[in-house]
Amino acid sequence: MEWIDQLETVCRKYNCPLHRDEPLRKYTTFRIGGGCTALVDISSVEGLQKLVQLCNQNQVRWTVLGNGSNVLVSDEGYDGVVFIVGRQFSGVEILDGGLVRCQAGALLMSVAKMVLEESLSGMECLAGIPGTIGGALYMNAGAYGGEMADVVVSAEYLDEDGLLKTISGEEMELSYRHSMFSGTKRIITSVTMQLHSGKYDAIKTEMEGYLNQRRAKQPLELPSAGSTFKRPAGSYASFLIDQCGLKGASVGDAQVSTKHAGFVVNTGKATCRDVLELCDYVIETVKEKTGYQLELEPVVLR
Repeated sequence: MEWIDQLETVCRKYNCPLHRDEPLRKYTTFRIGGGCTALVDISSVEGLQKLVQLCNQNQVRWTVLGNGSNVLVSDEGYDGVVFIVGRQFSGVEILDGGLVRCQAGALLMSVAKMVLEESLSGMECLAGIPGTIGGALYMNAGAYGGEMADVVVSAEYLDEDGLLKTISGEEMELSYRHSMFSGTKRIITSVTMQLHSGKYDAIKTEMEGYLNQRRAKQPLELPSAGSTFKRPAGSYASFLIDQCGLKGASVGDAQVSTKHAGFVVNTGKATCRDVLELCDYVIETVKEKTGYQLELEPVVLR
């Protein structure tokens, strides 16, 4: 039996829909990228374990996507299996003492709305980030002075061999846009956060304030991977790019946003090649004119 037939058998057993030759542009916020050999929508930890172990046994490449909001997929796609940890794996539990346990596929905005209804504070600045809880912890996502490191207390994850483990927040090596999960085959399956009681109206007002700032300043009307460059020590990527006169610069349909220089957006049918050529040009120009070395924030999936 071919490995992909074995994969389909496991997917049926664990109710994980499988799609062959699926275009990945449908699963990223950039709306860019070729297809993958197979795409599986994960619905349980047990199913994910079996599928990872099967791929490992057959030496089949695999990777994980959440909401696809910090990812740029190559035009050639991904030769392997993509596990989607998303809507089918997005349960949220409000526990005693302000603890909130989320499956990794839960969207930050959905969780923020749920905790607001419980008058729990701590997620206000994270609410507008267009990603999943698992993806946010993977890169220690943050905004407006806050980050996941401020609220996470523990997580469950599958290690490289598909074994389920638990880790505390202190052990996660959380720093700017980095965690112990970054660049590894560890898969976050659930995240537990510590929030605190607050007043509903005050939490709602603060959350809406951050959301309004995003709408006013960021090009949310166009596909992108979110913030395109990491913040360099001592400055801000958007400031440096704007200072170099690069707003509106483009390659094909990839463009440095005219609304916020820290975003590269897809104005139509941009390719991965367009985006990377434009980013290389921005990085080279900023380095030449300011001395700062910018780094890409999105993960490039090839």
